[in-house]
Formats: sequence, C-alpha cells, structure tokens
Amino acid sequence: MKNFALIGAAGYIAPRHMKAIKDTGNILLAAYDKFDSVGIMDSYFPDADFFTEFERFDRHVEKLKRTNNRVDYVSICSPNYLHDSHIRFGLRVGADVICEKPLVLNPWNIEALKEVEKEHGKKVFNILQLRLHPSIIALKERIQNGPKDKIYDIDLAYITSRGHWYYTSWKGDVTKSGGIATNIGVHFYDMLTWVFGKVKTNQVHIHTHDRAAGYLELEKARVRWFLSINADTLPDSVKAKGGRTFRSLSMEGEEIEFSDGFTELHTHSYEHVLEGKGFGLDEAVNSIQLVHDIRHMKPLGLVGEYHPLAAGEMAKHPFSTT
Repeated sequence: MKNFALIGAAGYIAPRHMKAIKDTGNILLAAYDKFDSVGIMDSYFPDADFFTEFERFDRHVEKLKRTNNRVDYVSICSPNYLHDSHIRFGLRVGADVICEKPLVLNPWNIEALKEVEKEHGKKVFNILQLRLHPSIIALKERIQNGPKDKIYDIDLAYITSRGHWYYTSWKGDVTKSGGIATNIGVHFYDMLTWVFGKVKTNQVHIHTHDRAAGYLELEKARVRWFLSINADTLPDSVKAKGGRTFRSLSMEGEEIEFSDGFTELHTHSYEHVLEGKGFGLDEAVNSIQLVHDIRHMKPLGLVGEYHPLAAGEMAKHPFSTT
C-alpha cells in the first residue's frame, strides 16, 4: 500500500484521481486546495487531512517525511500554470509525482524538471490516458502493421461546451491555461503523435478565445483538427439531441470510435505507474512542444487544408463590450 498526497482536490478532475488511488488499493493521507468544496473526499478518503493553505500542507507533508508514514506519491490536479511548481514540491519532499495534463506549459520546463528528478532520485509521471484506450491502442497497431509508406488523412474534432464561467476562471486566461489548444487539446496531440509520428508541418488557421483549428503533417498522417468550447459550433445532429459534447476522429473517411471508456482510464494510468510502466517526462515532450508552438503561431485564416468546422461563424468574447 502506497501513501498519496493530492494537490488540487477541489478541481474537476480530482475525483478521478481519488478513485484511482482507492481502486489501486492505496491511501490518500493529505490533500490541498485553496477552495474548500471538497466534500467528494468523503466518498473516497474521509480520514485524509485537508488544507486550504499551501504552507500548512507543506509543513504537514514534511512532518510525514520524518515518520514511517511518509508520502510516496504526490498527485497534481492544480491549474496548468502551477504544475511545474507543484511537481518540484513533490520531488523535493521525496515523492514520485503523477501530474495531470498538460504536464507543463513550456517545453523547456521539462528539461529543467529532468534535473530536479536527478537531484532527488524521484520520477515524474504524466497522465496520458488516451495511450491506454483500447481503440487507440488498436489504431496504433493497425498503423504499425499497415503499408510502411502510407500517409493517412485524418480529421479530428473535439467540442466540449463551456459556459461564461470558463472565462472568469483561470482556464480563460491564456497565461494560466495555455489557451484552447493546450487546455482541451493536449491529449489529442499526444495521441496523434504517438500513433502517427513526429510533426513535420504545423499550421494554425484560427485561434480565438473559444476555438482553434489547424493542420498537421505527421510522419504518417495529414491531420485537419478543430477544437472548441462554444456550443454553437456543435454539429446540428448533436444539437438536435441536446448534446453538449462532440468527439470525432475519422481516418480515410472511417470513424474511429473512442468515446466510451474514459472514466476508467485514470485508474489504468495509476496501475501502469505503480507497475513501473508510467509515462515519464520524455513522453510529454512532443505534445508540449506542439501546443507551445500553436499558442505562439499567427493564424493563417481559412486557407489551405482547414477543418470544415473552422468555417463556422466567429463569436464575440462573452465579456466583450464592442
């Protein structure tokens, strides 16, 4: 049985980490979040200590370090821009770290973290759960076993509707979340480069507060991609059913279904880490570099190979006064 501490306990994704810790037969000793809406902890670890001040949480974990009940793993679900700092904290207290996506916002942060790993003799693991999805694993095997010189045509679309709260929260601040492509797209970029190889060409067609679209040439694929948090961009067929989310990956016109099975992927990710097969810093490099580049590229507009959904009507920022 391993001991865990959790940073970001009030966040949306934190319950999946709590469930994963419990499902793998381990224990949560302590958790931190500056917000105290963490009643969900009662469903998993009601005896875990909880802190709303990081200094007190830090002191508590340091005390545990000097007992037979020290923290073995620190799980991180905090806002994106805090991941780097919180990873360093976990390594400094002598724990291995399991961190949500995106691991960090900038590729050079990864190189710096490698040095901190060496200093403390501990490891950082990234949640890259799509690599564990049966449909994506099958797709990767299919590509590997297919014609060696085949270049596949891919369309990827992910729309996950968000309300006005999104823009008030840290997620609406590009300096804190990394923007649309980083915040909701990094898993998909990791999956694409894992399956189809490294990036050869990267173009951005549109990149606004509520959507992003572009074109990638990978070693074995040409990819048109579209990401959005605006419900108005949903296909009419989804709107007609009252849907709020649309996820589509098509290859050569064939839909690759991977909508189901997401709820258990965090548990599988923890199992892999605990078995010594987790995804480390090197595995995060390609996707972090890609989203960093997308974030800093000037959009080309609707020219060349753009995703059909990119042609939809643009929307004003909900807080715009013009």
